[in-house]
Amino acid sequence: MPRLGFIDVTLRDGHQCLWATRMTSAMMAPILPAIDRAGYDYVNVLGGAVFDVCVRFLHENPWRRVEALCANLRTPADTFLRGQSLYTFELFPDDIVELNSKVLARNGMKSVTVYDAINDNRNVEVPISSAKAVGMNVTAVTVYTVSPVHTDAYYAERIRELVALGADRVGVKDPTGLLTPERAKTLFPVVMQAAGGKHVELHSHCQSTLAPEVYSEAIKAGFHYVHTAVMPLANGASLPAVEDIARRAAELGVETGLNMEAIAEISGYFNWLCVREDKPRGKAVAYDPALYSHQVPGGMISNLKSQLETMSMGHRLPEILEEVGRVREDLGYPILVSPFAQYVVTQAVINVVSGERYKTIPDEVRKYAMGYYGRLAATPCKEFLERAQVEPGALAHGRAGAHVEPWIPRLRKELGAGADDEDILLAAFYEKGLLAPLRVRAEKPHAHRTTPLNELVHYLGSQTGLGRMKLRFAGTELMVGR
Repeated sequence: MPRLGFIDVTLRDGHQCLWATRMTSAMMAPILPAIDRAGYDYVNVLGGAVFDVCVRFLHENPWRRVEALCANLRTPADTFLRGQSLYTFELFPDDIVELNSKVLARNGMKSVTVYDAINDNRNVEVPISSAKAVGMNVTAVTVYTVSPVHTDAYYAERIRELVALGADRVGVKDPTGLLTPERAKTLFPVVMQAAGGKHVELHSHCQSTLAPEVYSEAIKAGFHYVHTAVMPLANGASLPAVEDIARRAAELGVETGLNMEAIAEISGYFNWLCVREDKPRGKAVAYDPALYSHQVPGGMISNLKSQLETMSMGHRLPEILEEVGRVREDLGYPILVSPFAQYVVTQAVINVVSGERYKTIPDEVRKYAMGYYGRLAATPCKEFLERAQVEPGALAHGRAGAHVEPWIPRLRKELGAGADDEDILLAAFYEKGLLAPLRVRAEKPHAHRTTPLNELVHYLGSQTGLGRMKLRFAGTELMVGR
């Protein structure tokens, strides 16, 4: 019987999509033993937004989170990297990318998943080679979107490039949930053939509501791994629920090796955590055909709506989303994933608010059109190029990261002999003011809010109407209810 592997994203993409990435390390710690028993192949614990929120808002040192999770999980941990940009929007030199791989591996990371936001796979060369050099397993994925130029043949070529770069596995990342079962039926066999025997993964969000059906098509096509979250942190802007996809796999005669009892325990814990922390549970969203025009990820739409409302402009959201679709077409169909989602939406807002298209153009958008971030899928339109006064592809000469001078010698000189590799990387990613709270926390550690078992017992006892019952939680049997 064929087997389907599972990569859990609850501790990364699940709360990133539904809780604005506000899950703390203390919230994760109590459920790690159950996650280990669940039968996952990998647990995705780190990515750009998680790293950034740890520093900016939670004031946690992200390296300590990585170290703690890797030390307390027997299941191999995985991190998502934005190619040469790693966790941020900036292109970093090769020496920073290579040092990042060394620090991840030193802290226990076993796997990295890498992608480039515009599918210029030259931007994942160094992330792949440096991760493999320190013994990590590498999955390289191509990012899916819908446009006249993003054809099945286009994606087959991107997959072949990733195989040639030495990725251990390859895959498809669908950040806005644009894949449909119909497109999957043509695309997935092409991807499997292009993979040339490499194992293939699927990572797709539920924003269109179609991702579970798309996962069924991936299973039929022979994909080897899928990315899922437990039910409370699945669906909506997040990924499909592991419970649903495991059921679909069983119906298709595919083995999963999952421990559904442990998964039920994990879901119960996060259900309770949603109540304690007053956080939303994931739920299916209504199908919106406009998604295929503007292609803006759900979390970004909610943030944009909030920002517009503070300026008494909430009523202009539909107009702005319509303009997003036009800007994206004008710019040559960039994929709306970080950082280009932010760039395109910003340009659309400026166009609408100013009342004149491309009257003001941010420098980042100009740099994109000139090829600073890499090779474009299509040339921007004449109107935009004239208003921006740029030559398309003027900066696109070879691999983007090769044009950035090494940073480590300068940073070591600035920080002094007492700085270690982790300090060097944090200084590369952030200004000093953002890092000060991390040092304060290290010097005077605050008491993390834990998850006492008696709190859980009280909650379950108040919620169940089934009378006294036994629950196995994190290896401990508890009696709850009356």
